[in-house]
Amino acid sequence: IFEHPAGGYKKIFETVEELSEPVPATVTGRIPSFLKGSLLRLGPGLFEVGDEPFYHLFDGQALMHKFDFKNGQVTYFNKYVKTDAYVRAITEKRVVITEFGTFAYPDPCKNIFSRFFTYFKGVEVTDNCLVNVYPIGEDYYAVTETNYITKVNTDTLDTLKKVDLCNYVNINGVTAHPHIERDGTVFNIGNCMGKGASLAYNVVRIPPTQKDKSDPIEKSKVVVQWVIITNPSCSYFGMSENYFVFVETPVKINLLKFLSAWSIRGSNYMDCFESNEVLGTLFHIARKDIGGGQGEYIDHKFRAAPINLFHHINTYEDNGFIVADVCTWKGFEFVYNYLWLANLRSNWEEVKKAAMMAPQPEVRRYVIPLDIHREEQGKNLICLPYTTATAVMRTDGTIWLEPEVLFSGPRQAFEFPQINYEKHGGKNYSYAYALGLNHFIPDRIIKLNVKTKETWVWQEPDSYPSEPLFVQTPDGVDEDDGVLLTVVVSPGAQKSGYMLILNAKDMSEIARAEVDCPIPVTFHGMYKK
Repeated sequence: IFEHPAGGYKKIFETVEELSEPVPATVTGRIPSFLKGSLLRLGPGLFEVGDEPFYHLFDGQALMHKFDFKNGQVTYFNKYVKTDAYVRAITEKRVVITEFGTFAYPDPCKNIFSRFFTYFKGVEVTDNCLVNVYPIGEDYYAVTETNYITKVNTDTLDTLKKVDLCNYVNINGVTAHPHIERDGTVFNIGNCMGKGASLAYNVVRIPPTQKDKSDPIEKSKVVVQWVIITNPSCSYFGMSENYFVFVETPVKINLLKFLSAWSIRGSNYMDCFESNEVLGTLFHIARKDIGGGQGEYIDHKFRAAPINLFHHINTYEDNGFIVADVCTWKGFEFVYNYLWLANLRSNWEEVKKAAMMAPQPEVRRYVIPLDIHREEQGKNLICLPYTTATAVMRTDGTIWLEPEVLFSGPRQAFEFPQINYEKHGGKNYSYAYALGLNHFIPDRIIKLNVKTKETWVWQEPDSYPSEPLFVQTPDGVDEDDGVLLTVVVSPGAQKSGYMLILNAKDMSEIARAEVDCPIPVTFHGMYKK
């Protein structure tokens, strides 16, 4: 395990200027000939406006990055997404729209009455799409976790238009982690106001490219809804061939705080999260399609010990069971409390000290039985030979899930997971790839065999990689026949950023493409063929 006393990781949380044109990269090694597309990445790039800082990792303004592959050569380009949040901040030289952990103070030039009316109209929700980019039909959207998504041109990185999903479906916001089927159908989940002012979760389906060239978003519809008793949870979902699995964690969004205290007290989104240690974790399952494109909620109560969960690795069905592999953090305290920029920019000893207090990361496999009978109380309902995960019915009819641990190391997280999604998404699989976080600092790429728990690692001193994206070799037979693409920042090197290509089989380096410009942290992205 590497130590980082020099604190080079601080560089990935520094503001950069956007480029005016693509820059050629210096290639070492040989770029595989089947790489002919673009690696697209998103993350924060502007960490302060004028003399006003952004405070949280998820606040900096969205910067889109692109590495283009052509004839064995590579170019790098980046551009800020021209969201309302960004344009208004640059114009007014201050934080105008409240971000995840940064409150936007009212314009000091406005008088008390106009300020009051601004509050009265309600909160302006941010469109700062710094988390991910994915296709809908033939278009591409940069996204965060609100109701706004931003259409972008992936060739020029120009911003095309802001889309409010509320105009099409009943949701307050959707996740930045949709599931996309092989035909291009997009599934996502969000919370909404249900019937009679109740709260509910909605699973939304956006169809693939339309024959008449109309916008698929206009044909979005809710396929499953279920009502929730508590406040909505900060959580994500997995999808197998026939089921959705949604994990409701004890970290809740206090909607009353969200709607009221916000504007008066100077709160931000982070202030509206609460952890309920009594609740534990709930697993919800729903059938994807019972006919006519409608799904169906399955009303069984699956419970587990409290966890945080931000990324599902894969979900698949096997002999009447759903297997859900997830990246968890143990306990009910909100992990995002440890992702303030002040924490992440601290000296190494301070970074380590903070991470000692935080929930501990663990890759877990939960197994959910589909065939349940009331009389089977007290016995383990799981009979898959290859897992130690259990599911036991309690006297109150709830089913208690205990996981199998697939990967665990003290303060060593296996996060931002990827798989061979094209061939194995929603199906039985063997390999997962991830970014290794060492006390929250990204410093390695890990491959995990989920069947044997064997791991392989790539790391170099003072080098800070990002989520590894898997690209299949065109004629590849094995699940791991392919390459991993990751953007690495190496502050001490002559050229401080590079795109690294690893052989997914053994994690050996195939090539790197170095550029002479700083690259900040990125969260998610995609390889566009």
